[in-house]
Amino acid sequence: MAVYVDKSIFPYGRMIMCHMAADTLEELHTMADQIGVKRKHFQNGRRQHYDICKSKRALAVGFGAIEVTSRQMVEHFKSSPT
Repeated sequence: MAVYVDKSIFPYGRMIMCHMAADTLEELHTMADQIGVKRKHFQNGRRQHYDICKSKRALAVGFGAIEVTSRQMVEHFKSSPT
């Protein structure tokens, strides 16, 4: 089981964002808690994820998140059971 972050390329205001997803919701929320991302930022759609800024991405990687390409993230979403 793992948590994944893609490259930070999505502009949002003055920030650059990326996606953070995981194999399970428990892992995803645990990582969000570890890096200080509030649950209100959880995207609870067909592709459950958090949009996180570059500094939070760096923290997630420091806690063991796996860096993936945007294409690999899309493949992860396709293979997710949700």
